[in-house]
Parts: sequence; structure tokens; C-alpha cells
Amino acid sequence: MYTVFSKPDEIRGDWYVVDAAGKTLGRLASGIAHRLKGKHKPTYAPHQDLGDHIVVINAGDVRVTGAKLTDKFYHRHTGYVGNLKSTSLGKLLKEHPERAIEFAVIGMLPKGPLGRRMARKLHVFGGKDHPHQAQQPKALDL
Repeated sequence: MYTVFSKPDEIRGDWYVVDAAGKTLGRLASGIAHRLKGKHKPTYAPHQDLGDHIVVINAGDVRVTGAKLTDKFYHRHTGYVGNLKSTSLGKLLKEHPERAIEFAVIGMLPKGPLGRRMARKLHVFGGKDHPHQAQQPKALDL
């Protein structure tokens, strides 16, 4: 018995489009992260980027459970003393709906260069239009 690893020229990433309207944020993000890692393929290896390209549309219509719209906060620090900036999930979904899905999915990917390469294959759009029609993405229901 021996393990067969895919070579870089054998790796093929398909394109899929996911409609986020009415889907729960965390469940949607975990399904997308699963596809970006390539864990659905029989040739999966944790040290290789075997995932697919995922186009997410209608990111502004994603659902959350409970009181997360007002109680969940995203924090960032400017680097200066006392400058911790916080944004609630409700405000983030109004102003930049695609960032909520990006933050959730990127948090589920590996940290480091491999995870950043996987994250580049995530394309999130707030509305129903996207510029990736030429890649002929297939519909994916998560």
C-alpha cells in the first residue's frame, strides 16, 4: 500500500455558485470552508490546496439565529493606544454584507500561506450579480 498525492498540474478546481439567501451564516460558512479545503474529494491531502472556487451571491440575505445581529461584534485594533474599533453584525450586514461571510469562512480555514491561498478562491457578492459567468459555475446547494 502506498499513498498517492496529486501533482500541481493534476489539480483541477471547479467553479460553483452558492445562493446565501435564507441560509444560516455558520452552517453556510462551514460548508463553504469544507469545499475550499477540498475535503469532499477522494484525493484530499491536508498539505495541498485541492479546493474549488466558490462564488457566493445574495450575501446580504444571510440569516443568523438568536440575538446575534446586536450581540455579536467584530473587533479590530488600529495599533494606537485605546483604539479598539468594534462593529456589530447587524451594522456589518447593512454596510458590507460580503464581509460577514468572508470573516466566518476565513476563520475556518488553516492559518498561514495555505489558508490564504484557499481564501483567494472565495468570491462573495452582496447582490445576485457576479462577474464570473465566463467560468460557467455550477449551482451548489449547501
